Amino acid sequence: MQKLSILLIDDEPSQIASMKSFLSRRGHKILTASNGKEGLEAVKENVIDLVLTDFRMPEMNGLEALKEIKQINPEIDVVVITAYGNVEDAVDIMKSGAYDYLSKPIDLDELENLIKRIAEKKLLLRENKQLRAQLENKFKFESIISHSGKMEDVLNLAGRVADSKATVLIRGESGTGKELIARAVHFASGRKNKPFVTVNVAALSENLMESELFGHEKGAFTGAVGARVGRFEEADGGTLFIDEVGDVPLTVQVKLLRALQFGEVQRLGSNETRKVDVRIIAATHRNLEEMMSSGEFREDLYYRLNVVTINIPSLRERKEDVPMLIEHFIKKYSEINGKNITSVSREALDKLMKYNYPGNVRELENIIERSVILAREDVITESELPLQLDVSYEKNLIDPRDIDKNYEEKMKLFESEMIKEALKRTNGNKSAAARELGISERHLRSRLERLGMKNGYKS
Repeated sequence: MQKLSILLIDDEPSQIASMKSFLSRRGHKILTASNGKEGLEAVKENVIDLVLTDFRMPEMNGLEALKEIKQINPEIDVVVITAYGNVEDAVDIMKSGAYDYLSKPIDLDELENLIKRIAEKKLLLRENKQLRAQLENKFKFESIISHSGKMEDVLNLAGRVADSKATVLIRGESGTGKELIARAVHFASGRKNKPFVTVNVAALSENLMESELFGHEKGAFTGAVGARVGRFEEADGGTLFIDEVGDVPLTVQVKLLRALQFGEVQRLGSNETRKVDVRIIAATHRNLEEMMSSGEFREDLYYRLNVVTINIPSLRERKEDVPMLIEHFIKKYSEINGKNITSVSREALDKLMKYNYPGNVRELENIIERSVILAREDVITESELPLQLDVSYEKNLIDPRDIDKNYEEKMKLFESEMIKEALKRTNGNKSAAARELGISERHLRSRLERLGMKNGYKS
């Protein structure tokens, strides 16, 4: 058990002596005071974890001492010792902020269990504070790896909007770090001590999505064996990050709009509306304007979400950040894997710089993690890099000045690679791949046939 600094306040010397002997033997540091005023002086001059004070004392009773102690330091736990069965005193004591109260005569086992609970609570609070401090440090804007002007503009805008109440829409390709920016906005805001809750709607079916966002009551649908709190309620007072908001179906968009407009949610199977105070940050890689034109996304919801837009550039648009990111990921995965990788060879760096990263920062991180694991020496060489870094087709696709291939051949190659990537990301699901590409499934199947591709590959 964690050892505490405990102050005993009591005008009965025998009571003080008994408790001091009992608690000292258990390793706690004990201070004593014979009345409330002496106790307050001890609180001001020492670091105290817990105060055990008698209720009935001359000059200043335990309730008055409790109130004064809480004024000096609200984090000090106070337990008041009162005469057995005095219910009115107990009610006043708890209302005034006491951790608990004990009745006389004191049961020493009960006292020991109470101190254990307080010690465990303090340890948990300290660990939570440390974790929160680590999270805040990890997601500070200055902790985001960046050297390029484009990313500096992104971070500057995110920093300016952080402490406002505005809804933020983060746009960018998959793997660019949209959630990283969302977390940084949250931890730079006044809501940083409240929850940051994420939900990726692309991974949910329509029925499950509604339950996930708004919760449900027992029996609301088959399989609803108990009530469930939704993500909105979970994020109350904090921030809700809705990833891939472009995948929210129209039926759920209506409820989402109401939650944004009125700060109210209604669980599935309930007629009761619940008030929530939630800041929304949404993200998407899809073209919401085209979706509005085709009737797939509500215009009113779009304008509710799009109060401030943050556009994150792709990694190929900020190649100057690649060396810094490589260095960061080498350090990270060397520590995780117990290796001492210091850098990449000149040839490997050249290859990494020429690659265009369709999977963005997430792809670069995966490449470096794999290379660190495979590296035999303290430097990553070309042989540890994956074959996908062969930039021959990338050069033909991306560089408009390279016209070794004729126009039609180049456009077909570009289109087929786009389709392959969409099918790879969706595990071969053509409906999902079509949504990734922003076209209908019928259109996708037509293009596959025309390009001579079967299941995404040349036949």
